[in-house]
Amino acid sequence: MLKEKADNILLAGGDILNLSSGKREKADIVLMKGKIDRIGEIDRGSFRGVVHDISGNIVVPGLMDMHVHLREPGREDKETIATGCAAAMAGGFTAVACMPNTTPAIDTQEVVRFVKKKAEDELVAVYPVAAITKGRQGKEITEMAELVRSGAVAFSDDGNPVVDTSIMRHALEYASMYDALTIDHCEDCSLSHGGHMNEGTMSTKLGIPGIPNAAESIHISRDIELARLTGGRIHIAHLSVKEGVELVRRAKQEGLGVSCEVTPHHLLFTDADLISFDTNLKMNPPLRTEEDIAALERGIKEGVIDVFASDHAPHTIEDKEVEFDAAPFGILGLETLLGIILQQIVKRGLLTLAAALAKMIVAPRELLNLPIPLIAQGEIANLTIFHPDKTFIYDLCKSKSKSRNAPYDGMELPGQVYGVVNRGFICRTALGAAVND
Repeated sequence: MLKEKADNILLAGGDILNLSSGKREKADIVLMKGKIDRIGEIDRGSFRGVVHDISGNIVVPGLMDMHVHLREPGREDKETIATGCAAAMAGGFTAVACMPNTTPAIDTQEVVRFVKKKAEDELVAVYPVAAITKGRQGKEITEMAELVRSGAVAFSDDGNPVVDTSIMRHALEYASMYDALTIDHCEDCSLSHGGHMNEGTMSTKLGIPGIPNAAESIHISRDIELARLTGGRIHIAHLSVKEGVELVRRAKQEGLGVSCEVTPHHLLFTDADLISFDTNLKMNPPLRTEEDIAALERGIKEGVIDVFASDHAPHTIEDKEVEFDAAPFGILGLETLLGIILQQIVKRGLLTLAAALAKMIVAPRELLNLPIPLIAQGEIANLTIFHPDKTFIYDLCKSKSKSRNAPYDGMELPGQVYGVVNRGFICRTALGAAVND
């Protein structure tokens, strides 16, 4: 990846995509000192600076992934903030929100500040999500006011559900005082305990203990009731079951403060793919069925699902190269999220390109109360540049992540990323992959 200052640079020949209208308008962009200096037709011959020919690419406000695991502090052998940001840039992202299941958990001002300090020189903006409960143990609510003041943008015990309903109620009430989003990993552990994949025909066939849809939908139903009771804002992480889509649909129809996200792997794979016992396909919630994917797709078309997020969860080779029931849950996703959404959602006509990108640009920032980047003269340059039709071959060996737990190796996907611009720099990347014209 080539990184240079976004100063006296001409991005020539690209198309700016208007997310509201869906229209593409060819325009050159001049970057000066990290800001957008001019937009329009610029004469390359008379321009005295560096010219980047981005013909055929589209330019949009920088993408954001609101659900990633960076592992630092504590498990730097899996991922660091630096390597996670490198993977984010390769995938076309200029911002991520990192989950608090680190060691120690992001449950104090000191850890929030540590994450922010480690990320301050990265091109990718890193927004810490703080824990709902101390140590993510589900027993005592964190000092939410202090965490918000130190820079936390939301609260979650992700990786663990908040089992105690009373604690979750009070967490929603306290978070509401700061209009902070509460993100929940919805899992009834009394139903999922000991499970390693979706409960159904395939789990029976493979002899692997299963996790039923009800383990997720029961917990979602509880959270919706708490949103109704408290008036708080609850976000359902990694929605995977058809029953959950219907629950969220009804909650939205009632006007409750309920939102949700879906991950690319829950749109691409099913439990039938576990016939190979590939531990890189083991995640929580588990891969479901074709029926569940169809429900997720309907939810996407109908606007029930707000956000596309990767749930990027790095693990070492040693962690994953074990028997299936001994392997941890988790899959990489930052470098392939855009491509899978283009392939599974845009190319198949479920959403327009602009509508799909809005779920990775506008919606996450709105939910987290973050400013939405604008492509306009005088604005700070926060841009993603990619070609929606050019494909790339995902080469796991060249992944920018420190880990390798992804089932996408050798997969051809659309959406070759040219580069990203943010925080005064431009970074050009081809996703660490071979490009097919």
